Amino acid sequence: MRICITSSGPNLDSLVDPRFGRCVYFIFVDEENKRKINIVQNDAVNAIRGAGIRAAQTVIDQKAEVVITGNIGPNPFDALRSSGIKIFQAPPGIKVKDALSDFKENKLTEITSLFRGRGFGRGRGFGRGFGRGFGRGRKSF
Repeated sequence: MRICITSSGPNLDSLVDPRFGRCVYFIFVDEENKRKINIVQNDAVNAIRGAGIRAAQTVIDQKAEVVITGNIGPNPFDALRSSGIKIFQAPPGIKVKDALSDFKENKLTEITSLFRGRGFGRGRGFGRGFGRGFGRGRKSF
C-alpha cells in the first residue's frame, strides 16, 4: 500500500501540513518496502487557483492508495475519492511519522464525506452582508 502524507517539511520528523492543496511537501511511503520513501515538493503550493485539484493530480500520478492530511477541500476530495483513494484526517500538530503509526494502528478518522452547506463558508449572507442586519449595521435578533 502506498500512503501519501501532507507535510510541512521534507522528512518524517516534520509536522503534517493541515492544508492538502497548499501543503509544502507530499511524503509517499510504500508499506511493502518501508525503506522506500519518496518526497515530492508540491508545485501547486503557490497556485492562484486550482491548487487542490493540481495537488490531487500529483497524488494520483504517484499511485497513492491512502492520503493522510489535516483538511481537504471539496474539489480534491471528489478527485481523490473518484480515483479510489481513501482520505484520513490527522490531528493538528502531529509529526508525519506519528501520523503514519497512528494510521497503522487504526487511530485516524477516515473522511468519507464533506459538509456542503450553502454559503460557501461565508454564512447566511453568502459574503454580501445579508446575515444579521442585512448590511446596514443593525442587529436583527
